[in-house]
Amino acid sequence: MAELSVNHLLGIKYLKKEDIELIFETADHFKEVINRPIKKVPSLRDITIANLFFENSTRTKLSFELAEKRLSADVINFSAASSSVKKGETLIDTVNNILAMKVDMVVMRHPNPGASVFLSQHVDASIINAGDGAHEHPTQALLDSYSIREKLGEVKGKKVLIVGDILHSRVALSNIFALKLQGAEVKVCGPNTLMPKYIESLGVEVEHNLIKGLQWCDVANMLRVQNERMEISYFPSTREYVQQFGLNKKILDSLKKEIVIMHPGPINRGVEITSDIADSKNAIILDQVQNGVAVRMAVIYLLASKIKQE
Repeated sequence: MAELSVNHLLGIKYLKKEDIELIFETADHFKEVINRPIKKVPSLRDITIANLFFENSTRTKLSFELAEKRLSADVINFSAASSSVKKGETLIDTVNNILAMKVDMVVMRHPNPGASVFLSQHVDASIINAGDGAHEHPTQALLDSYSIREKLGEVKGKKVLIVGDILHSRVALSNIFALKLQGAEVKVCGPNTLMPKYIESLGVEVEHNLIKGLQWCDVANMLRVQNERMEISYFPSTREYVQQFGLNKKILDSLKKEIVIMHPGPINRGVEITSDIADSKNAIILDQVQNGVAVRMAVIYLLASKIKQE
C-alpha cells in the first residue's frame, strides 16, 4: 500500500506532490463513505486521538472531530481556555499529560507559529497541525485544492487568485505551497499593507487591482480580514476595503466568464464578499466544508496506518 512520506502533517511545505495525490485518492474513497446511510468505518477502532485547541475554532474543530468519529477512533477534546494552561502549564507538560493517557495522535491548533513542529520533536505521537498562528493551516489548503480538483478536474495549470489579508493568513501561505506544488499559477491580491515582505519569493505575483485579478483567474479564494490578529490598523476603514477588495454581484457579472468562488470561513458577509455571492452557484463554500471532513479523514487514516506499522 502507498504511504505518506511524513509521520506528521506539520505543514504543506514538508509534503511531496505524491503525498497530496495519495491524500486526495484516499479522500475520494472516504467521500463515498460519508454519503452512505451508515457513515462510519471501523478503520481506526484502536486509535486514540486528542484534539488540542489553544485557539478558538468552530469549523476546523468540528470537522476534525467528525472525521475522527467517522473512522471510529476514540476522541479526547481539550480546550485550553478551561485547562491548566491558564495556570501556567507549559505546552510539553500539557501534551505529556495527555500522552500518559496513551494517545496515538494529536490534532493541535496553537497561536504560536511552529508550535506543532516543536511538539513533534518532543513527544512520541503523530501530530497534525490544525493551524499555528499566521504560519500554516495544511488541512485547509488540502481541502481547498481538493475542492478545486473536484470542480475543475485538476489543479495543474489552473489560475488561482487569493484575495484579502495575506499577511495574517495561514490559509494563504499553505494554499500557496499546495497550489504551486501541484502546478497551479497563483496571484495574491489585497492592500499593500496586508502583503508579507517575502511574498514574491514564494513564486507568486502580487495584483493590487481586484478586477484585473478576477479577469485573470479561474478560481478566487476570498479571505476574511483577520481583525483579531491586528494590533494596528492596516487600512483606512472597512468601507474603503470593501470598495477596493470586496466582491459583489455587479463585479462578478461584469467578468463575462464563470469563475469559482471559495472562502475558508468564517465569512464576514458584506466585507470580502456579499451574501448573494456567498450563496450563488459560483461559490463552492459548502462543498469545501463537506470535503474538509473527507480530506481530514484521509490524513488521519494515512498517518494512523503508519503508527500501526510501528
